[in-house]
Amino acid sequence: MLIATDYGLRTTDYGLMTDNSFDWQLPDQTIRIGRRPLIMGIINVTPDSFSDGGLFASVETAVTHGLTLIQEGADLLDIGGESSRPGAVPVELDEEIRRVLPVVEQLAKQTSARISIDTYKAETAKLGLAAGAQIINDITGLSGDSGMVEVVRKGRAGVILMHMQGTPPTMQLNPHYGDVVEDISHFFEERLQDLTGQGIAKEQITFDPGIGFGKTREHNLEILARLSEFQRLGRPLCLGTSRKGILGQVLKRPVHERLAGSLATLLYAMGQGAVQIVRVHDVAQTRDAITVFEESQKRSVVRSP
Repeated sequence: MLIATDYGLRTTDYGLMTDNSFDWQLPDQTIRIGRRPLIMGIINVTPDSFSDGGLFASVETAVTHGLTLIQEGADLLDIGGESSRPGAVPVELDEEIRRVLPVVEQLAKQTSARISIDTYKAETAKLGLAAGAQIINDITGLSGDSGMVEVVRKGRAGVILMHMQGTPPTMQLNPHYGDVVEDISHFFEERLQDLTGQGIAKEQITFDPGIGFGKTREHNLEILARLSEFQRLGRPLCLGTSRKGILGQVLKRPVHERLAGSLATLLYAMGQGAVQIVRVHDVAQTRDAITVFEESQKRSVVRSP
């Protein structure tokens, strides 16, 4: 099955019209992502996530929240049972499975939305796919568990490879780069070559530059300013800035007063034609922002330089 979300051609900063669509291969379907980014709604089945820890820690509240996110316009649901905030303590495998598996199972039965499982543990990912998930969102880029590559290959899962320098407990101690965008791009290029060599199709892979994961304020702002450079890798880009610390640093606002900043980063990325998936807490507001941006773009005049 081919699901098309391609709304046509995009306008570059130079006034040129270019086709910027991507096919993303999942176990039972291929999603074509075009100008309009897919909205991935976040479901943290955790007691300690930085933004909504404890709000959806039970199966019932997590499932209800997932159904609400779909009603608000989520295309994808990302379900995680371990916080990856700076300084977070790892969760044991059995506890992670206990938290997320029933949520995946119930949402897979109650909705046709594509489900992502946010984990770097191979066994959690394997059980999640069997329960109805189609995507693995791995903060370690499939390098945190030696069994993860086989799970992705056998399950033919879509995968989001995130860049992270260090680990959640240590990543903000002293992050350093030569050129942050070039370094991350090199990491993605190496992972793409390595994983395709191990039997994972490039069409299964999406990249996430990992805003806030082993980056300083300046690193994060540099990444946002140069997001379009990642498009040369030929794969979709997932952007996760929702309510994150970089917004608090710029705006001097607490977590629940960062919606405007979250939307600003999304619209800036869309203006670059540089985002295909956006991972967010606030789905309805994100959908509204995308809709207004699209309606404005439809009426813009393309002028030659």
